[in-house]
Amino acid sequence: MRTPSRPRRRTAALLTTLALLAATTLTGCGGEAAGDGPLRIGYQRFGGLSLVKARGDAKNVTWSLFESGPALTEALKAGSIDIGQVGEAPPVFAAAGKISFSVIGTSQPIPQGEAVLVKADSPYRGFADLRGRTVALNKGSNVHWLLVKLLEANKMTLADINVKYLKPAEGRPAFDNGQVDAWIIWDPYFALAERPGVRVLADATGLAGNREYVLAAPDTVRDRTDDVRAFLETYRQTTDWGIAHPTERAATLAPELKIPLDVTTRALARSATPLAPVTPEIGAELQAIADSFVTLKLVPGPVDIAGRVDGRFSEAFR
Repeated sequence: MRTPSRPRRRTAALLTTLALLAATTLTGCGGEAAGDGPLRIGYQRFGGLSLVKARGDAKNVTWSLFESGPALTEALKAGSIDIGQVGEAPPVFAAAGKISFSVIGTSQPIPQGEAVLVKADSPYRGFADLRGRTVALNKGSNVHWLLVKLLEANKMTLADINVKYLKPAEGRPAFDNGQVDAWIIWDPYFALAERPGVRVLADATGLAGNREYVLAAPDTVRDRTDDVRAFLETYRQTTDWGIAHPTERAATLAPELKIPLDVTTRALARSATPLAPVTPEIGAELQAIADSFVTLKLVPGPVDIAGRVDGRFSEAFR
């Protein structure tokens, strides 16, 4: 049996660290109501909120870390957080699961921030070549919507591939060990997996927007409107600072993410975009995603997600 190379062992160690950190909330993840205390913020590793946390820009907040959007929306359901940031599909799955939340912000599209990875020496040259093959992804995350769009673009259905639902920390070893033929994943796990021997088969360009969405508990929006607005203004200002200062942004985030600086820099170069207000058009975009998931019987319907879009904080993002 071959001994894993040092770079491979180092990458595996990094992924293990990410998984352990993502499995543990950092602070403030109790189930009691927030009241007038700190706003309880749920964030994902690498998402825009990571920079706010790393710089310490937001005051009177506590932070809880989640490996994926579905885990974060479960915390909203439990009343453990007040605000959180997720990708495209988690709001749909959460709404289908009757979780209460409002959509109060979004980002510009980030299609290059998620991709289908295959081994470099594999015979696959397009997604259609994966017909009959095993494809791994995290259920209910942004990449779930990318899968739907890839199937649609290639005139395929879910029956044409073998879908294996794996969390990021599970997907990488399965991909490395050849247990799956392709892995659909987002940054920074995408950037961590980019190495000799791995090829990007497709990203979301022309298929999915891969926006970030800011979700909030309805009672927090109602009872702490000024606090939410102030936090969102800070979030937007920090995001704008990072875009204007990419070198400093990467140097700030790499220690926070516990990811090498070159990996952080590469991921941020394609995945950091300005925040944006929610509009009726954003609501229609989300509703179209929801309707597709319902049609495919991936979630029970009907799902009204356009009605959850709350534009009262739009000025905070301008």
